[in-house]
Amino acid sequence: MSQSDIPCLSLAIERLANAGKDNFAVWVVQAPYPGGYVKHDCVLSPRLMQAWQAWQAMFAPRSSPPISPEIISQTLDLVPEIVAYPGGKTNGQGGRLMQHLCINLWQWIFQGQVQMSLEKSQGIAIGQGKPLRLRIDIREPDLIALPWEIMQPQAGKPAISLPSPLQAPQVFFSRTTNDVGSLISLPPSQGLNVLLVLGQDTEAGSLQLETEAKILEQTLRSFQQLKPIERRNLATVPCRVDTLLQPTPKELISQLETQAYNIFFYSGHGLSAPNGGLLFLRPGVAIDGTELAHVLARSQVKLCAINACWGAQPAFDNGQPLPRSSLAEVLIHHGVPAVLGMRDEIADEEALSFIQVFTQALAAGSPIDRAAAIARQQLLAVYKYISHAWTLPILYMHPEFDGELLGAPARDEITQLPEDTVAGTVYPPVRAQLRSTSAPEQVWHLGTRLVRVGRLAENDIVVQEGWVSQRHAEIYCRQDRGDTTFFLRDNSRFGTLLSNLPSSDRWQNVYREEVPLKSGMKLKFGSHKGQTYEFIVED
Repeated sequence: MSQSDIPCLSLAIERLANAGKDNFAVWVVQAPYPGGYVKHDCVLSPRLMQAWQAWQAMFAPRSSPPISPEIISQTLDLVPEIVAYPGGKTNGQGGRLMQHLCINLWQWIFQGQVQMSLEKSQGIAIGQGKPLRLRIDIREPDLIALPWEIMQPQAGKPAISLPSPLQAPQVFFSRTTNDVGSLISLPPSQGLNVLLVLGQDTEAGSLQLETEAKILEQTLRSFQQLKPIERRNLATVPCRVDTLLQPTPKELISQLETQAYNIFFYSGHGLSAPNGGLLFLRPGVAIDGTELAHVLARSQVKLCAINACWGAQPAFDNGQPLPRSSLAEVLIHHGVPAVLGMRDEIADEEALSFIQVFTQALAAGSPIDRAAAIARQQLLAVYKYISHAWTLPILYMHPEFDGELLGAPARDEITQLPEDTVAGTVYPPVRAQLRSTSAPEQVWHLGTRLVRVGRLAENDIVVQEGWVSQRHAEIYCRQDRGDTTFFLRDNSRFGTLLSNLPSSDRWQNVYREEVPLKSGMKLKFGSHKGQTYEFIVED
């Protein structure tokens, strides 16, 4: 199964303009069915903010403003004394606060039509026998710090970012960000090619860099501890690990540009700043997030994992969070497909535990968002609900990235009819063509088979324009008693433009829909600036 075929539901949270500061809209910006594009307006309630403040005071006191003990006491009064957690265990105050925030976050996001869109998307995934990919775009900087990964619908249900093998459908959760360019087509990877960079120690000098490097190298090279169910194809997955210990920026850039890596790991000291922050490679020597983003995108790295404080948090100016300033967002905006960062400080032991299981799951062939869920489950199993370690890793993915790290996505077989027949009656073959109006020599002849259009080289019709999606659209025909109708099915981010008029001065934007094509109709894929194509049914 190609991971790009997984149904996807993508949400966006944005503050409403010309409304109160606590008024927001939750939008469905991508859904696996046309009617799923809905929204609801909501108010950030004092109850939710009180739960968040109490949670911070208990689990992240060094990074939160001082909060009186009364806030925690008042919040606990709202939570039942006995809370059932997955596995039938109960916890003390920490566990109760954790679940209280989990449920409040879920109830704030999934209301009304948005809740119905989620339920129908889950039903579609179940019907197809596939997981559901759920992505959330936090467009309000004030809300980025909230641990959206812990959302859960009710007590006893797993959090949205944890694997749920016993429930259908499984959910692959990640964050994403808007206002990005189209993702370039990256070559398939046949193994894990890792550049491991150990940078400057923290200011307190607590990181044991050489020891950490050896542990990570051993983890990346050996996957024998996996359970048999997770061990598929491991024997055929080569793993290459190169380590740089406190390199200069020139050494790091040269290594990335002269070797082919699909994973970049950094562990060391980092600081937030408007341009994505700073990663300290050695004492007094740092590389900023924007410079790193350029070299990673240029080197076609698919996954960047940053074990440094605040890698997934925005920078602040006069106490206000700056939009698109976190290292994770900066890397995504510059074309890195997937970025794993930390929401807050994480202990070395916790980070190593996560990275070990994460890389094992990647080697087993899991997509990146699935591997993150498996590793997050490991942190929860080890440190329980009394720790917030499992809430710290934050995965960002480009909206066009399918999460595949190893191998090329499997291409669906196209069913070719041996004859254009219905109930034993033979009909003459149907001929149609799609041609470029600016380059008449570019003609694609269409028959009864399904034809794919997009930016990837695996498509039947390849359109190398920045606004064209990797798998933009499909053209196919249906026959009924000799009548043949061609259809276009749009699968893109920006839609397909259609015009019936000879002058092409009126265009209809088809987005995530299936529409019939008529002879003489003109098409543009993704933008009015794009090349014009004409669809013609031959006599």
